[in-house]
Amino acid sequence: MASILVLGAGVAGHTAAAFLQKWLGSDGEVTVVSPKPDYNWLPSNIWVGVGRMSPDKVLIPLAPIYSAHGIRFKQARALSIHPEGSVTDAIPHVEIESTLAASAGAREILHYDFLINATGPRLNYAATEGLGPDKYSYSVCTASHAAETAVAFLENVERMKRGERRRFVVGTGHGTCTCEGAAFEYIVNLEFELRRHGVRDKADVIYLSNEYELGDFGMGGAHIRRNGYITPTNIFTESLFAERGIEWIIRSHVQKLEPGRLYYENLDGEEKDLAFDMAMLLPPFSGVGLKAYNQNGEDITPGMFTPNGFMKVDAVYEPKPYENWLASDWPRTYQSPASSRIFAAGIAFAPPHAISRPHISKRGTPIFAAPPRTGMPSATIGKTVAHTVVDMIRGTGKPMHSASMAELGAACVASAGADIFHGTAATMTVFPIVPDYERFPEYGRDLDYTIGEIGLAGHWVKLLLHYLFMYKARLRPGWAWIPE
Repeated sequence: MASILVLGAGVAGHTAAAFLQKWLGSDGEVTVVSPKPDYNWLPSNIWVGVGRMSPDKVLIPLAPIYSAHGIRFKQARALSIHPEGSVTDAIPHVEIESTLAASAGAREILHYDFLINATGPRLNYAATEGLGPDKYSYSVCTASHAAETAVAFLENVERMKRGERRRFVVGTGHGTCTCEGAAFEYIVNLEFELRRHGVRDKADVIYLSNEYELGDFGMGGAHIRRNGYITPTNIFTESLFAERGIEWIIRSHVQKLEPGRLYYENLDGEEKDLAFDMAMLLPPFSGVGLKAYNQNGEDITPGMFTPNGFMKVDAVYEPKPYENWLASDWPRTYQSPASSRIFAAGIAFAPPHAISRPHISKRGTPIFAAPPRTGMPSATIGKTVAHTVVDMIRGTGKPMHSASMAELGAACVASAGADIFHGTAATMTVFPIVPDYERFPEYGRDLDYTIGEIGLAGHWVKLLLHYLFMYKARLRPGWAWIPE
């Protein structure tokens, strides 16, 4: 019986583990390692962060699900990978450390035949002085962070109801952040809630981002078909913000935060400051800090991971000018060059380069959006890697399945206000995610499949997707038929 170890139980890891067990059955033993006891449906954290949904509506305990489906579960964090085993035991293994209260810090060795690294990101708040929920800004990156954000938001609403004016700043807390889409969703939901509470006239709402243009979202923006016209996403986003009275500051890197004030630098090298009453700023991501060692105990981490901690896979990591980047640089199988039995999925894999054009300020600071790898792409990659592992266990010598982000499309439904009668959501599809100017010379994407709309129907779809994917995450009957 083959032993498959999945590190991480987010979208990529949970998807991979579920399909592995479904397809392998008694032919494999699937073990999931995650430092947290729950699965978090991250897209709905936005609603938690404005008080429209409670944290328990976006969290699912993992242990009962895995127990019911024959998947082993270890609540622990992975510390190191040993692809050659040790001198005394030449069996590949991972060292883990328990995060259970009763056994916190206890270490254990888990052997594997195949390993899928789906550890996701470390929320690198330390990259910006004063950033983070334990300092001077809020977050929606976890359910607990989002709940704290909701408390702060509603306290500000009450102060506005008493006549006070408040300033909200939402966006990215560093010049190299990704997931601008989450900041976009949060600010339009926040603005919607201010109107719903009847205090919009007492609020200044400002979007602060490292994007070169609004609507970049770390994928270089896009041109979308909408109402028969081709519209750049920056125009789409600017129009939405203008309609809602949201101000914006772009091309900026937050240098530090103090209570009620942040300091930032723009691409022109100017240093400015901005006062706020509440700030929700996303952190940059890094790898979780996994180490790797060879059989002799020598550190081989630099060979398996990039300096920011993400795992190298079958991508082209050769440094070259932006104009020479190719869609074919992006990985297809997510197999580690260091070991044919190790794969990375979701945010855990290292992109070969940014999708958006890199920009450096006049002071030498990188200010541009990092590539997104969350949601639909993560799930698709997790499923694809699982399919490959199953085939390899059953006799295929090499990966036969691929999911290049330069060949995948993605659909995104971004909430712009949660209300069954008056809410809206921006619905957008992009194909491919990574532009391919060799196939689509004009825009880099196929405009027949790159479209966008906004309206009430989008909110209904967003709400339906919440319950649909929570159902799927619970591995309820028919779960595998629900698309990624």
